[in-house]
Amino acid sequence: MSITIFITQPNGAEEELNANEEQTLLECVQGAGLDGFVGECGGNCACGTCHCYIDFAPQGTVLEATNEELQMLDFVASPREENSRLACQIRITSEMQGMRIKMPERQF
Repeated sequence: MSITIFITQPNGAEEELNANEEQTLLECVQGAGLDGFVGECGGNCACGTCHCYIDFAPQGTVLEATNEELQMLDFVASPREENSRLACQIRITSEMQGMRIKMPERQF
């Protein structure tokens, strides 16, 4: 089943992506060929270069950040906000249909 998510790039351009269940948000964006997430650590929550902002997610669909992720968010290049997350730590589920993500200005 394909899940539609929307990514807003730093320049304001919005991209509609089709994600597969159980993919990470990082895998989805990289698979679509969009720039913006570096993912230097390969999606292992060890670099903070896939920082993003969750603009909208259906309530209860995005699991809380782990302590490891919260620690990595202390080192992101763009300002950390309440809705900051690492794309490598967000696993796509069918309930995330219509989720909206904003990419920060820079990753490092």
